[in-house]
Amino acid sequence: MKAHKIIHFCAKTMALLGGIVLCAVIVVVCISVAGREAADFAHTDYMGALGRWLLERGLGPILGDFELVEAGTAFAIFAFLPITQLSGSHARVDVFTARLSDKTQRRIDALWAIVMLLVMLLITWRLFAGLQDKHRYGDTTYLIQFPIWWAYAACFGAAVVACSVSAYCAALQLLGKPTNAE
Repeated sequence: MKAHKIIHFCAKTMALLGGIVLCAVIVVVCISVAGREAADFAHTDYMGALGRWLLERGLGPILGDFELVEAGTAFAIFAFLPITQLSGSHARVDVFTARLSDKTQRRIDALWAIVMLLVMLLITWRLFAGLQDKHRYGDTTYLIQFPIWWAYAACFGAAVVACSVSAYCAALQLLGKPTNAE
């Protein structure tokens, strides 16, 4: 089935992109923390002229590190949603449903797949509205001044994929077919 392969490819690609961005966020945090510690050490009397020289050349934390972390983490979260939905890996509490029949459990799963689709559609719609507002008003981050709409656009793209995957999973659940079969 061609649609099945496309959905799996999109979900896996988004997860890979999310993982790359999350790794980049981790590197930014590590470099920034190391730079902050090095700058603190450079301010001590032990470093003297060498410390002042290093500080003049930019030794310190990454400017706007928290802005980069915020945008990158938001994208990573949205990027992981499609593969999580496709594989059925959302957190679930089945204490009350574990003893129900398979047919009832499938119906409950179908209900939650539809709820997930509706929630993703709502989030995607509001992300698009936010994207339009941030683009129209030219909002930028405080320190590094990158346009906020870039982060909204990245999250919106990932949310569109999540909507597509959620719709696919809901359709499969309603048809009584597994969603995570390759």
